[in-house]
Amino acid sequence: MRVRYLPGEKVNIRGVIRDVYKTVGRAIGDHAMLKDGDKILAAVSGGIDSLAMLKLLLLRRRHIPIKINILACFVDMDFVAADKAAVIKYFQDEGVEYVVKPLSFAGEKMSCFWCSWNRRKALFETAREHGCNKIALGHHLDDIAQTVLMNMFFKGEISTAPANLEMFGGKVSLIRPMCYVEKKDLREFARNFAFPADDFVCPYGKGSQREIVGKIIAGLEEKFPYVKKNITRSLARVKEGYLA
Repeated sequence: MRVRYLPGEKVNIRGVIRDVYKTVGRAIGDHAMLKDGDKILAAVSGGIDSLAMLKLLLLRRRHIPIKINILACFVDMDFVAADKAAVIKYFQDEGVEYVVKPLSFAGEKMSCFWCSWNRRKALFETAREHGCNKIALGHHLDDIAQTVLMNMFFKGEISTAPANLEMFGGKVSLIRPMCYVEKKDLREFARNFAFPADDFVCPYGKGSQREIVGKIIAGLEEKFPYVKKNITRSLARVKEGYLA
C-alpha cells in the first residue's frame, strides 16, 4: 500500500522511511545546507529521485526548528516521457508551491553534457526569477561515486559533485540533500509513497560514460559492498604526501 501524507498531517516515520530521513538530516547538518529564511528551488525532473528529494525536504520542513520556503520546479524537457499533468497534480496534493520550466532540445545534437548544461541554466534562471537562494538537486550517493570516477577516467582530474556548492559569489548555492543515500535505499523509500513516476531511462544514456562507470562500480560491489562509499570517502582522506 502506498501512502501520501497531506500537508499538516503528523507523520509516523519508521523503517526505511526513518532511515533515509535521518540520513538526509545528517547530510544537511554535516554540510550546513539549510539556514533560517532559505528559499529553496527543488529541481524536479518527474523521476523517482527528484520526487523523493522533494518529499524528504517537505518532511524535514515539518520537524526542523527553522523556517524554510520550498518552490518545486518541474523542468519539462521535451524528450523526457514524464507525465506533466500527474507531476503537477502531485505538487497540488502536497500543497507545495510550484513552477513549470519548459526546456526544448528540438533539432539539437544531444549529449549528456549539453542536456545537463541547459537544465542547470534553466534552474539558475528560475531561482533568480523567484528569489531562491538555494537549488536542491536529487543526486544520491551512487550518482556522486560515479561522478568521481568519471572525472578521473575521462577528465584526468579528481573532483566530484559537492554537497553544498556556493555559486555566483554566494548568491545561490547548489545543495544535494541525498548525497549520503544509496540508490537501493532511495528506491525502497519511494515505494512507500504515491509518486507519479517510474525509473526514467534516458534515450541518450545508452553507452554513456555514466552507464559504463555505473556498471564498473556494480561489478565491484558484488564482492566488495563498501566500494561505493569508499570512493566518496576518499575525497576527504587525501594523503597529500603520496600525490605526484
